[in-house]
Amino acid sequence: MKSLKDQLPEKFSGRMEKLLGDEYRAFLESYDEKSYAGLRMNTLKITPEEYLALTGQTLEPVSWCPTGFYYNGSREYSKNALYHAGLYYIQEPSAMFPAQVLPVEKGDRILDMCAAPGGKSTALAAKLQGTGLLVSNDISASRAKALLKNIEASGVRNSIVLTEDPKNLVPFFEGYFDKILIDAPCSGEGMFRKEPSMMKAWEKNGPDFFSKLQKSIVDYGIAMLKPGGMMVYSTCTFSVEENEGTLDYILKNYPDMHVIPIEQQGEGLMPAHPEWVDGPDEISYARRLWPHHLHGEGHFTALLRKDGSGSSVNPGNIRGMKELPEEFAGFLKDSAVTIDFDPARMVVQGDHLSYLPEDMPELGRLRRMRTGWYLGDIKKKRFEPSGFFARATTPDECDHWIDLELQDPRVVKYLKCETLEVSPELENGWYIVGVCGHALGWGKVSGGTLKNKYPSGWRWM
Repeated sequence: MKSLKDQLPEKFSGRMEKLLGDEYRAFLESYDEKSYAGLRMNTLKITPEEYLALTGQTLEPVSWCPTGFYYNGSREYSKNALYHAGLYYIQEPSAMFPAQVLPVEKGDRILDMCAAPGGKSTALAAKLQGTGLLVSNDISASRAKALLKNIEASGVRNSIVLTEDPKNLVPFFEGYFDKILIDAPCSGEGMFRKEPSMMKAWEKNGPDFFSKLQKSIVDYGIAMLKPGGMMVYSTCTFSVEENEGTLDYILKNYPDMHVIPIEQQGEGLMPAHPEWVDGPDEISYARRLWPHHLHGEGHFTALLRKDGSGSSVNPGNIRGMKELPEEFAGFLKDSAVTIDFDPARMVVQGDHLSYLPEDMPELGRLRRMRTGWYLGDIKKKRFEPSGFFARATTPDECDHWIDLELQDPRVVKYLKCETLEVSPELENGWYIVGVCGHALGWGKVSGGTLKNKYPSGWRWM
C-alpha cells in the first residue's frame, strides 16, 4: 500500500515543492508521521491546573495555547464523563491558534462567522467569561447542529447561534462587532494527513475556487467590524492564494485595515511570505504553522485591525417580559435554583423559554438555532428544563445538587439515561446531577429514585 506522501495529488506536490524549496523534503516526510490529537480546557468551568489536579494526569502542553494539551488520541478522552460535563473540547492543536490570537476583552461583541463545529466559538466564549455577546454563525444548518451542541455542552449562556449566508448579516450588524473571527472555508490542505479523503475534494475544488469565496466573506466581515475593531483571518490550508493572497486583497481594497504583529510565541510559528504575492511587508506579521516545524496539522493565521475608534453601532435591543412565567417561577422554587433572572431578558418562542444575552440585538428574520440560554419548555402549566439549563449552572446556583464521584457507576448509568437510586433522605423534586462538581443534567427525585432527564440526543452510546 502506498504511503500517504505518495498519495498526495501531483499538482499539490509540485506547488509545495516550488514554494518550500529546500524544506520540501522535510514537509513531505511529515506525512508519514502520526497526526497529533489535542484537547483544550474549557475555562468557563475549570482551569488547566484544576483539571490536572482532579485527574492526576500529566499532559504535554501546546506551546501556542495555554489551555491546550496533547493527548494520545484514545477514546478514553471522548468517552469520559468529564468530557460530557463540558470540561474540555477535543481540538486539533494547530486549530487552537486563531481563537488564542484574538485579544478578547470582557464585554466584547464577537462574531465567529464560519463557526461550525464550534471549537473556536467555545474558546472565544471562555475568554468572554459570560460577559458581552458571542454570535456564532454557519451557513450550513446541518453543520450548525454540532456547533449548537458544543455551545450548550460548554455552558455558554451569552451566545446566539445563526445559520445565515454572511451577506445577510451585514444589514443587521454593520459596524457592530468589536472582534471578528473568520476561520474561512478553504481547500483543506492542512487536513490531508488527518483526513486523507480531503485529497479528492481538493482535486475537485482547489485553491482557486476557495480564494474567490474567501474574498467575499472577508468583505462582509470588514463591513461588520467597528472602527478600531480587530479581526482574525485563518485557514487550515497552505496555498498562497488563500492566505497571503487574501491578505494582499484586503490591504489593497481596504486602506483602513492593517495586519498587526501576533504576540503569541511558540515553537514553529513562522512568518508569512509577502514576497510570494509581491505584497506589503506587513503580511509577514501573519503566522504560518507548518507540520514539519511543529506538532500539528498546520494553519495560517493573521490578526488585523481597522483604523479609527468609537462605539459599536447599536441596532436596537429586544426586551422580554415584565415578570417571570408562573410555571418557571414554580420550577425555580422546586429545584432550589437561586439565580436572579431578569424578566426583561426572558422570551418565549413557541414553547421554548430562553434567557437573552444582556445586550441582545434585533435579528429580524435571520435564521437562528438559539438565542441566548435555552432554559426549557413551558408545557400545560408546567416547566420542563433543558439539558443546557443544567450544563450552564454551577453548584452555588442550585441547592438541589446530586454530585457523583468520577468512578461512581451511577455516572455512566445517568449518561445512558437510566433511572438512578439515590438517598431516600432527599426531598422530592428537581435536582441537577453532576460529576466532581460539574453539571451533567437534570433528574427528578421521588422516594429515593431519580427519574432521568438527561437529553436522549446526548446519550452515552
